[in-house]
Amino acid sequence: MADITRRLGRRHLRGTPTAHVRHHRGGKLLHDGPGLSFWFRALTAAISEVPVDDRELAMTFHARTADFQDVAVQATVTYRIGDPAVAAARLDFSIDPDTGVWRGTPLEQLGTLLTETAQQHALDVLARTPLSEALADGVAAVRERIAAGLGAEPRLPATGIEVVAVRVMALRPEPEVERALRTPAREQIQQEADRATYERRAVAVERERAIAENELASQIELARREEQLVDQRGTNARREAEEHAAADAVRADAEATRTVRLAEAEAARSVKLAEAEAARSLKLAEAEAARSLKLADSEAARSVKLGEAEAARAVALARAEAEGAREIGEARATAQAAWLRVHGEVDVATLHALTGTRLAENLPRIDSVTVSPDVLTGLLAKLGSTEGA
Repeated sequence: MADITRRLGRRHLRGTPTAHVRHHRGGKLLHDGPGLSFWFRALTAAISEVPVDDRELAMTFHARTADFQDVAVQATVTYRIGDPAVAAARLDFSIDPDTGVWRGTPLEQLGTLLTETAQQHALDVLARTPLSEALADGVAAVRERIAAGLGAEPRLPATGIEVVAVRVMALRPEPEVERALRTPAREQIQQEADRATYERRAVAVERERAIAENELASQIELARREEQLVDQRGTNARREAEEHAAADAVRADAEATRTVRLAEAEAARSVKLAEAEAARSLKLAEAEAARSLKLADSEAARSVKLGEAEAARAVALARAEAEGAREIGEARATAQAAWLRVHGEVDVATLHALTGTRLAENLPRIDSVTVSPDVLTGLLAKLGSTEGA
């Protein structure tokens, strides 16, 4: 699509290398060619843009074979516009001077023309071909017929169209028919697969039999060798037992000889130790007797000294206690005489008060005193009688 811009009431068109632009004004051709760029007035210009690049047109249609079976055809036609002037004259490739968009749908018209032409020739060739042949060789036949038909179509050159190539991708029957056609081939493939499976199983069974025979032979050989091994182990065990017995006898003799020698040496050593112990015990007894005698003498002397000191200390203590008792007695007698003398001079009421005080000092602690009405009445009566007297 051309690129159109506005500048001060004028338009500028810039085309592409794959678009052929034709500019008319007042019926005169001013610009003609691909990739043009020019200024124009929108009210007086008539511009057509014809694409000149190769284009792909995909098509899918249904056809009927000679045996009345429906098939789907998938094809692609590659074409180009070889004569842009003829194409612009036969189809409406004019563009809007403001937006650069085609006013009509020229490419759709070309697509319809090519599709219907190709479909006509494909239907013609498939209508005379059975389904089996169409599926086997129909792709090439349809491609050649479409290419030949499009090449011989007079309307295409008259419109400026050139067909570049024709490709037919597939010819497919209906799904039910396709499954029916696949059934024999599938059955044959399945039979081949089953036969291969049976042969593989037979070979596997034969190999398993051979393997079992080899295993059995191996087990027999192993059993025979195991028997030989057991015999050899028994022989080796007997030899080992005999050698151990001989070694034990030699070891026992050596142990007995060594034990006798050790016993003799131990006896001699014990005799020497007993003699030495006896001598040492005798010396120890003599030393202990001498020490005991010395200790007895020193203990006797010390006991005598301790007895004398204890007697002297007892006499001194007795004298001190007697002197202290005498002094204490004299002091008590003096104090008692003074106390009696003082109390003899005091009146009876004072003595009663002192007695109550001394009694209160010696009584135990009283936390609380409960006075009953009877006691209180008696005390008040005595108090009243005392005051009256």
